[in-house]
Amino acid sequence: MPAIDDAQTEEQAKGLTDLELLIRAAEAAGDIASRYSGPTARRWDKPGGQGPVTEADLAVNALLEEMLPEARPDYGWLSEETEDSADRLSRDSVFIIDPIDGTRAFAEGSRTWAHSLAIATAGRVTAAVIYLPQRGLMYTAAQGQGAARNGTPIRASSLTDLALAEVLTARPNLAAEHWRTRNAPGFTRSYRPSLAYRMAKVADGRAGAMLTLRRSWEWDIAAGDLILREAGGQATDRLGQDLRFNNPVPLLNGVVAGPPALHKELIEALDPDGPGIAS
Repeated sequence: MPAIDDAQTEEQAKGLTDLELLIRAAEAAGDIASRYSGPTARRWDKPGGQGPVTEADLAVNALLEEMLPEARPDYGWLSEETEDSADRLSRDSVFIIDPIDGTRAFAEGSRTWAHSLAIATAGRVTAAVIYLPQRGLMYTAAQGQGAARNGTPIRASSLTDLALAEVLTARPNLAAEHWRTRNAPGFTRSYRPSLAYRMAKVADGRAGAMLTLRRSWEWDIAAGDLILREAGGQATDRLGQDLRFNNPVPLLNGVVAGPPALHKELIEALDPDGPGIAS
């Protein structure tokens, strides 16, 4: 589906559903990002140890920041690559955008990075897209309408035994200090550089569960939250509390996600007083 241009007017964009709009925007973002070679794209580090950014991140963000608010002028805006504004807090609905989730992987030449686009209304995500253009994967969901991968409905795993599950998480999350018994449960650990993609893989049952125990930005989590919930999974913070979005400080207290049985096992095994430091 082509990007909105002179032949696709603002009025046409306003006629799209929120999910259709996000799909169109994600495809346009993929076209932009794919023009760059990660290892040769200009790259620099953001201040305060907030990680790298490339010229591709900024180009995608510029496209989306023009395209999406034009179609929904009443919606607020929250993006990793845009200076935050309190204006979004007065809006009923808000775009929550990560132009490229997995920037470090992108810059290293990996294909495993994603565009993560979501709309939240009254603190809950109502439409979401995670798009990996270099892998040909698009995960989508709208509230009450289920979740899909490339248009095919998906469901989270039916596993009920954590010991049999593949859990997507960084190695530091296995440290003793995070767990009640001082030992991580005996699951199989795996990892993907894009947090959004980790949540999508759990949603489509290709991984059992995922967790990140550090404080996490809303733009890394929002799209995956809805896609996973619409696929029959559960996503909460590390303490088991519901995820809410468009907070004054857009940080969440980690994420634990999976089908209900595996999610319950993980939450019960985690030490609620453990440090939130791993990625």
